[in-house]
Amino acid sequence: MSVVTVHETAVARYFEAWNSEGADARAEAVAAAWSEDGSYTDPVADVAGHEGIAAVIAAAREQFPGFAFRQTGTVDGHHGIARFTWELVSTADGSAPVAGSDVISLAEDGRIRTVQGFLDRIPAA
Repeated sequence: MSVVTVHETAVARYFEAWNSEGADARAEAVAAAWSEDGSYTDPVADVAGHEGIAAVIAAAREQFPGFAFRQTGTVDGHHGIARFTWELVSTADGSAPVAGSDVISLAEDGRIRTVQGFLDRIPAA
């Protein structure tokens, strides 16, 4: 039986936030995943605080209705940082037009302090 690490727990909460439905559930999931001073940065977003993070997630979910974020591979973590890969998958046909990799740093309570996101695969314009 394997032990779930603080890094794996943080990444699981990250995906719960990205896959949350509705503003209230999203706000609750973001608060569970990110520290109050948390931030999220990727090539198209640079926000801080729970409201900013929730807004980025809402915008992505609106841009890709019928899709869910899914972790690919395993979480690689040490000290207070971790890296992992993900893809955005169609619930209708299983296609995954978007994929990326993220590096997170954790606050002392195990919630995410920062996310540095990279887009590894994006749809053609």
